[in-house]
Amino acid sequence: MNGGMMGPDGIREVEAVIAGELDRPAMAEARVLSDAIVARHGDAVAAVLFYGSCLRTGDATGILDVYVLTDALRAYHGRAVPALLNALVPPTVSYLEAPFEGGVVRAKVAVMGTAAFARAVRGRGMDTTIWARFCQPAALLYARDGDSRRLAVSAVSRAVVTAARWAARLSPAGTSPGVCWTILFQHTYGAELRAERGNRPNVVYEWAAARYDRLMELALAGEAVGPRERDSARRGWARRRVAGKFLNIVRLAKAAFTFENGADYILWKLERHAGRPVRVTAWQRRHPILASPVLLWRLYRDGVIR
Repeated sequence: MNGGMMGPDGIREVEAVIAGELDRPAMAEARVLSDAIVARHGDAVAAVLFYGSCLRTGDATGILDVYVLTDALRAYHGRAVPALLNALVPPTVSYLEAPFEGGVVRAKVAVMGTAAFARAVRGRGMDTTIWARFCQPAALLYARDGDSRRLAVSAVSRAVVTAARWAARLSPAGTSPGVCWTILFQHTYGAELRAERGNRPNVVYEWAAARYDRLMELALAGEAVGPRERDSARRGWARRRVAGKFLNIVRLAKAAFTFENGADYILWKLERHAGRPVRVTAWQRRHPILASPVLLWRLYRDGVIR
C-alpha cells in the first residue's frame, strides 16, 4: 500500500480541491475556539483544523472536533513530560470551553506534531485514525504563515489519497465509488474502539457523496487495482485492525494522565453515540487506569463499543 502510480498532476488536482475546501468559511463557534487556542499558545500553533460531525451538521451544541498542528511540542505544552508523551503517543487530547454570545462553545482539542501528522496521513504505519478522519471534509481555521498553510493542504490531500487507495483495495472489483467509501469507513471504524451506530459509514459518505466520488477519481488516476493489490490490502488490514484497537487502549490510558476531565468526556462521547447512559462508580472516576479493564470489558459486552 505504499506505492501507487498517481503522477504529480493527480496530486495537484487533489490539492486544488482540498485547498478550496479548507479555505471555505467555517462556523463562528469554531473560529472562537481557534482564536482561544492561538491566544494561549501563540507561535507554537502552526495550524488549526476543524472536522467531524459538527462541521457536517453545523450544530455547535455538541463538542466540536479541533486538531492543532505544532512544530514545537515543548513550547505548546509548556512542560517536558506532556511534550514527550505526545511525541511517543500522538495526539494529546484536551477539553476546551470558550465564551460565545452569552453561552459556551466546547471542543475536543487534539494536538499533534506537524512531522508526525505528515507521516500519519500517508498510511504506512498501523495507525489508521489520522487519514481516516482527514479524508473527510475539514476547514482550516488558522495557519501561522504560508508554509503552515501549505503543510496543512498537503497533509490533508495525502490523507484523501491514502483513504481512496485503501477504499479501492478493500472493495471487490467493479464496486462503485460510493460503496467503496462506505466499505472503507466500515473498516476504519472497526479498527477503533468506536461507539458509532451501524449506519455511520453511510451517513458520512452521503453527506458529501459527489465530493468523495470526485476525489476518488482524482486520487486513483492512472492507477490499476488488481487481485494482487486487493489480497495485500486484506492482509494488511487484518494487522491494522488488531493494532488499531490496541493503540486506542494505549491512547485511552494516556488520556487519564494528560486529558483534563478526560473520564467525563469519554463517558459523554460513549453515551452520545450509544444513545443510553453508561454508569460508572465514583471509584472508577477517581481511578480510571485501574478501572479501565473492567469498564472496557463491560462496555464491549453491552454493545456500547465494538
